[in-house]
Amino acid sequence: MRAGGAATTVTAMARATKPRTRQADVVPIEHVHVAPLAIERFFDVLSAEQKAEFEETISRGRELLAGRVVWSVNSTAKGGGVAELLRSLMAYARAGGVDARWVVIGGEADFFRVTKRIHNHLHGWAGDGGPLGELERAIYESACAGAARQLAELVKPGDIVLLHDPQTAGLTAALKQRGAHVIWRAHVGLDLPNDYARDAWAFLQRYVEPAEAYVFSRQAYAWEPLDPDRVIIIPPSIDPFSPKNEELDAPAVRAILEASGMLADGASRPAVYLHQDGTPGRIDRHVELVGNVGLPDDTPLVTQVSRWDRLKDPLGLIESFVTGVAHDSDAHLLLAGPETSAVADDPEGAGVLNACIERWHSLAPEMRPRIHLALLPMADTEENAAMVNAIQRWSTVVVQKSLAEGFGLTVAEAMWKGKPVVAGAVGGIQDQIVNGESGLLVPPEDLRAFGEAMLGLLLDPERAEQIGRSAQERVRQEFLGSRHLRQYVDLFERVIGGWST
Repeated sequence: MRAGGAATTVTAMARATKPRTRQADVVPIEHVHVAPLAIERFFDVLSAEQKAEFEETISRGRELLAGRVVWSVNSTAKGGGVAELLRSLMAYARAGGVDARWVVIGGEADFFRVTKRIHNHLHGWAGDGGPLGELERAIYESACAGAARQLAELVKPGDIVLLHDPQTAGLTAALKQRGAHVIWRAHVGLDLPNDYARDAWAFLQRYVEPAEAYVFSRQAYAWEPLDPDRVIIIPPSIDPFSPKNEELDAPAVRAILEASGMLADGASRPAVYLHQDGTPGRIDRHVELVGNVGLPDDTPLVTQVSRWDRLKDPLGLIESFVTGVAHDSDAHLLLAGPETSAVADDPEGAGVLNACIERWHSLAPEMRPRIHLALLPMADTEENAAMVNAIQRWSTVVVQKSLAEGFGLTVAEAMWKGKPVVAGAVGGIQDQIVNGESGLLVPPEDLRAFGEAMLGLLLDPERAEQIGRSAQERVRQEFLGSRHLRQYVDLFERVIGGWST
């Protein structure tokens, strides 16, 4: 539960001549329950060498972390790749005998406006155009202080605390004072930092520096002011057995799309999937489709699944499809994202969605039925994931037209399904795709090039299939959770040993 509205608006904050603060309501932290998942399921997808390495990781981690709690702290339990990543990794860590716990901190509306501004700046963007000044610092510190007081009552000396992203950086000092090993994990970054990124670094640096280690997804993302000897690079990963990635045959895919209302004139028959814990689930909720335009049957489909974020450039993708694909192909385009009210830490999502809806209404009448905007229900995150799984598997080509990207796990998810991906050559997407082999990388703002890449795959199914096969194998080798857990155990071993190992 989130507390009530803030005392000032963003506009009022920008007009303030000097900081005006008050004692904000303390938003209770949320404990997220994660049930353990059998680690043996990985054995079916790993090579013999990978399997042996994974077994050694589990044994070493269990011994190293006995009697300690590993806390993961972030700002949302659903919506976005970080929440999905935590849910998966913690489930396997718990199954491996580690006392892993997940806590979500809250905040009032102004806190999330400030942290979204930081997020955009870290990507090199102005965001809402507001400053990161004294008033923003006061808002940020007030929210972090309330969360830190609550966590300090739970964290014990010797525990390990993984703080994720800008929202949690302000907890570092308080938790270190409790005797915990504190590690700060950044999931966003910029290949070539600009003034906006350095502005965000300057804002966050005092909070981040006391951490014992700083984890980034790419070396290029590591901040210049931080001690390079404490910088660790750990790329994210996917869970091949989650509802978003589990194997679905063609009838199961169709049933999910029909039951959710995605397919035009689809039958209203039950559709089932497996929950993360292996128990059966059923698709009960419907997707909200702009204009009530469902997907056609037996027509090529280009899809992007992402949050409604300007950095994902959904408007640019619409333009690229209209000008570069639609007139030379009978394909359709689907933009799918979460219900915006369900993602608490992203106050800009509704505005981006509304801009997409306005553009859809402005399209020529004959073009509108070929472009689909879908709002996926978030009340049940695993039901949502099953819908995403079915959407990606139904698609002919998957796109991630990001202008900036921390890592972009939706790329690896589509690759694992054997889908050819066209994506912006930015951030961690470049680490996932080997251009021309396991996907196609395109300059992020080049609408014409995106159109040509999408159309080329649509017109050459044999090449698309070969790229899809290579993509799945690349994910198997580089981006599964077994590798991710090993790197975390390696890091914990070094931190607990005082970096002597």
